[in-house]
Amino acid sequence: MTPRRNERALVRPHVVTGGRAHPTRNVFDLVTLVIATGDLPLHSGGATPQAPRQPLSNKGLTPEKVRIVELCRGGALSVVEISGHLGLPVGVVKVLLSDLVDSGHLTTRAAAPAAQQPKVRLLQEVLDGLRARL
Repeated sequence: MTPRRNERALVRPHVVTGGRAHPTRNVFDLVTLVIATGDLPLHSGGATPQAPRQPLSNKGLTPEKVRIVELCRGGALSVVEISGHLGLPVGVVKVLLSDLVDSGHLTTRAAAPAAQQPKVRLLQEVLDGLRARL
């Protein structure tokens, strides 16, 4: 059964961010690309039968932050894509992303400016040329 639209989320957005409404850095546009550095593990030390692997959420990373890093390990994602995957408002995601960039788990890259993007006419000519060869 699908939940009704007017049902509230179990965890409120201000709880997810620890009550903060603004990121520590202002570098996140909706199309800013976010990439996991891979330098820091998401889990503590090695696992043994007596002491199973503990997620870093017990060491300061919330489940939402762990999920963001896992999403970004698959390749670069935009801020708005991460927001969609998590089902959280973009403002909340920006706060979480700034924490993860500050901690070294993520890095960002600005999307290419419109002036550097290929022209539609050129792309159409390439597409037409490929179709002609097939």
